[in-house]
Amino acid sequence: MHIKHLICLLLLCIYVATAYSNDNHLRSCRSFYGKLDDLALQRPPLRVLLVPLLSKEPHSNESPRWSEQPARILAAFYRKRFHAKVTQLRDVWSWADYYRQVELIQQQQPPFDRVIFISHGGFDGPVLNNAVFWQDFQISANKGTLQQLSESQPGLKNALSITYDPQKNRLFSDYMATRWSELEELNPSIIWRRLKDLEKQLQPLDQACFKQYCSPDQLATSPVHQHSYRLQLCEQICREPLFEQKVSATISPERFLHFADSLNSLTSEDGLIFFGACNPGSAAPIKMIEKDETGLLINSPLAGGPHKSYVHLVSAATGRITAGPIGNSSAEDIVNRIVMFENGRSQQYLCIVAPATH
Repeated sequence: MHIKHLICLLLLCIYVATAYSNDNHLRSCRSFYGKLDDLALQRPPLRVLLVPLLSKEPHSNESPRWSEQPARILAAFYRKRFHAKVTQLRDVWSWADYYRQVELIQQQQPPFDRVIFISHGGFDGPVLNNAVFWQDFQISANKGTLQQLSESQPGLKNALSITYDPQKNRLFSDYMATRWSELEELNPSIIWRRLKDLEKQLQPLDQACFKQYCSPDQLATSPVHQHSYRLQLCEQICREPLFEQKVSATISPERFLHFADSLNSLTSEDGLIFFGACNPGSAAPIKMIEKDETGLLINSPLAGGPHKSYVHLVSAATGRITAGPIGNSSAEDIVNRIVMFENGRSQQYLCIVAPATH
């Protein structure tokens, strides 16, 4: 469908009362419920920055460039509705790509009235590929160590550590010494599988162990559909490991503040930062023990936290009005929410945080 037709449909949609109904909305975002005119916001928006983030979701047939389509629609909307000058970042596959382009924009252009991210996301903001930004390999007589630091969300630092005994298996040691730099492009689960496959080729099974737990007699005691899984388990347990891999996630205040500083430089004092993704306006669950990193940034002391949501955190860190959807979002949802917002239409499932109110 032609972009002009899409825009016409979207503008028609804003006159239809919203059908959203979320009983938890007030618990997710208590900061702002007034009219658009009540916000100390630049109106009309004359300078707009669109930031479509590109990433390939594992086990998905979705195009990694899906975010560029809503960006095109929004660019046409802002130009037609407000005669705004629209700038768009291109080919942002990692946060390094983002910062590189931001640095150029800072040198060439004044701040924007709207800075709009379009991406996958979560309770801790927009998500990109988990790109390695630091890697180190050290080897001594009795220990080899590979360390990686990577980042998929600004301020969440993922650490990977692989250690092994160089004297234990010469072929494995040679592989790590010559191929370690290739692992930078792989996520931790793929690295683990690759090294386990190599270990399987190089390290013999402990036959006594295997017979004890996975002999035909032992397998006969378990359901047939579990045999394959049990054999795989025995392959791992009954083979002396050649390496140890550990992964963890921690907060990096300096990297989050680096992101916040970039938003500050891009957004005028009376501008808006909008995160078009899933859940930046949602309240993350607070748990004492969390298996994953859900809500780690929100529940941290960053910018005077913990905070109710990611948009609260960013607003506190930048001093800018910040907004983002509550719950899951599609590309169409993101466009609709922004169009409705700019036309002063009330809506649920959208959290808007003004710095003076949170």
